[in-house]
Amino acid sequence: MTEAHLFAIGVLLAWLAGIRVYLTVFGIGVAGWFGWLDLPQALEVTTSPWVLGVSGVLAIAEFFADKIPGVDSGWDLLHTLLRVPAGAFLAAATLSPDGQLGAGMLATGAGVALTSHLLKSGARAMMNTSPEPVSNWTASFTEDAAVVGGLALAFAHPWIALAIVVAISLSFALLVWWIWRKLFRRAPRPQTG
Repeated sequence: MTEAHLFAIGVLLAWLAGIRVYLTVFGIGVAGWFGWLDLPQALEVTTSPWVLGVSGVLAIAEFFADKIPGVDSGWDLLHTLLRVPAGAFLAAATLSPDGQLGAGMLATGAGVALTSHLLKSGARAMMNTSPEPVSNWTASFTEDAAVVGGLALAFAHPWIALAIVVAISLSFALLVWWIWRKLFRRAPRPQTG
């Protein structure tokens, strides 16, 4: 693969880690374990039985925690401290043929993971204002499917996956901005004259 392809995959892995970090790590590890992917040296740690076991158990815990309104926002808040550095590591490790992590890619991965995490947690916090759980469940199942599909697409067609991620991120950002403006629109000032 070219360095440009690896860059796209690294950005995608960071974006996915901002949404479901344990599922992302588990998916990479499983793909490497079964030989479906030739992982860079720095990502080979994900194929360790310990990493696979822990990330698999935590992915299951996150699957259930993310379906409960309120608990999901608490989970997101706690995982801000984990998703961003994990995204930074995954992005930098993708471009690391010798195991050395580059500072530029660490920063890129951290920024991408933080962006996807903030979009996800912000949207979920707004959904939690609704008393019914269906929208929360729907969003959570969509996120699960997006990460699994995103992992598969990232390694098969990284440029298509990157285009989809950018389009989704921009759409969510515009939607959140539009809702924010509607909710906090200032009342018009009375005309004096």
